[in-house]
Amino acid sequence: MAKLFDLITEELQKFIINQKIFFVGTAPLSSVGHINLSPKGLESFRILSPHRVGYLDVTGSGNETSAHLQENGRITLMFCAFQEPACILRLYGQGQTILPGSPEWDSLYPLFPPLAGTRQIIIADIERVQTSCGFGVPLYEYQGQRDTLVNWASRKGEEGVKEYQQKKNLMSIDGLSTPLSKSQSVDDCG
Repeated sequence: MAKLFDLITEELQKFIINQKIFFVGTAPLSSVGHINLSPKGLESFRILSPHRVGYLDVTGSGNETSAHLQENGRITLMFCAFQEPACILRLYGQGQTILPGSPEWDSLYPLFPPLAGTRQIIIADIERVQTSCGFGVPLYEYQGQRDTLVNWASRKGEEGVKEYQQKKNLMSIDGLSTPLSKSQSVDDCG
């Protein structure tokens, strides 16, 4: 049975902190555009207040979340217990991308772990908090975070990551531009 909350309660904050993976969902306004659903880890998620959350986003093969947020701001974050007790938590809100060099970067970046390949911070102002049972979700045992992405970025180096971002992260798969494509400080990313 779903339950609605006005904010991220202390109990829900503890649940979030205990999860090793979360999922981010965004979509373009166009009905023919692609919905994006991305799993995230690396202990990069932070609760900034009962109505605001954020995560450190590292360079990847695309930048769909950022493009969708720039277009319409809609974002859903989902946490799902893969161990007992069963629970699914969804945070619905309006998001934005914070780039290195922006006014908010210096106050937010120290809240996150330093990760090679850091691209941006995604912030979401939460409008709806909802739990559901999660009884149909299988049980899994956590073994650890993968280090492949961070190692890749470390091997590429700061300049190599910047070049990759210029080739792969400036447009969504539907042709929407990302904040990186408009940023004058894209050389500061890394």
